[in-house]
Amino acid sequence: MNVWVDLTNSPHVLVLRPVIERLRAAGHRVEVTARDFAQTRALCERFGIEHVTIGRHRGGRVAAKALGLAERSAALTRFARNRHFDLAIGHGSNDITVAAALLRIPCSTMFDYEWAYVQHTINCRLAAAVVVPDAIPPERLRRYGASGKIRPYPGLKEEYYLADFEPDPAVLSSLGLDRAEPIAVVRTPPAVSLYHRFENDLFGRVLERLCGTQTVVLPRTETQRTELARAGGWLVPDGAIDAQSLIFHADLVVSAGGTMNREAVALGTPVFTVFEGRLGAVDERLIGEGRLRRLIDPDQLVLRKRQDDRQRARIRRDPALLVELLAGPADVPRRS
Repeated sequence: MNVWVDLTNSPHVLVLRPVIERLRAAGHRVEVTARDFAQTRALCERFGIEHVTIGRHRGGRVAAKALGLAERSAALTRFARNRHFDLAIGHGSNDITVAAALLRIPCSTMFDYEWAYVQHTINCRLAAAVVVPDAIPPERLRRYGASGKIRPYPGLKEEYYLADFEPDPAVLSSLGLDRAEPIAVVRTPPAVSLYHRFENDLFGRVLERLCGTQTVVLPRTETQRTELARAGGWLVPDGAIDAQSLIFHADLVVSAGGTMNREAVALGTPVFTVFEGRLGAVDERLIGEGRLRRLIDPDQLVLRKRQDDRQRARIRRDPALLVELLAGPADVPRRS
């Protein structure tokens, strides 16, 4: 089978890495395209994922996103036209679903946040399979045209791609961190996302609260990186790092996005969310279980050294299930 995988954002590299590896190990030919946005290309290079860079992020405005979708989908269509792909796979990539539809290539899409209306209206209607966590009620997806296409998986996507993960303490020394002192990791808001397009004042207060401590702030864009570095008071890495090892060794994680929150949950690190958009079903479940806490006031944050708990319980799930759901036959059990 000839498979095409498209990566448009940093987390997509992480979740689709084991899928790409297992497809190739099974003898399938896999070609990868990547958008120049955030740390997508840097992470591809870090994990040794050969890829063709096509397109870039056009900005957060609706008109700019529409232009970006049109331009990149056209570029992907030209890329794939004579490559005879049997299947296209993306994680929330509108571009590949549009291009695949134009070329009549069956497409599977993944996502784990159900309230991105525009994105899912395109992807769910055009894709042949919609792979999502079983925490998302199917009725929330029917409005997007996903009925009859839903292929659920248990747990978190992070529990699948972190299944083979072993933390590397070298990330601490590379950042100049003192292991004997408490460490916080903070992820900036997804300011360019349509589902989160307002200033997050709470996030600014979090930075003030943690200023002067061993806090590593991980920006999403170069603009954020420049602004944070100019402000000072925190450690801002120059580029992509081993964020999963950093999270494992951290004593506290605060994130305005979803993936890093759930990585902390999967790795057993205390984590707060400052996401101010509409909560998705996955986060609702994690909060209900007490595995994720919603930050209301920065005074809730207490940065202190945890006891050494490297033997902490972790849920590791076999990525083979994701491969089956994304690339398996049409009769894979579904929920609708």
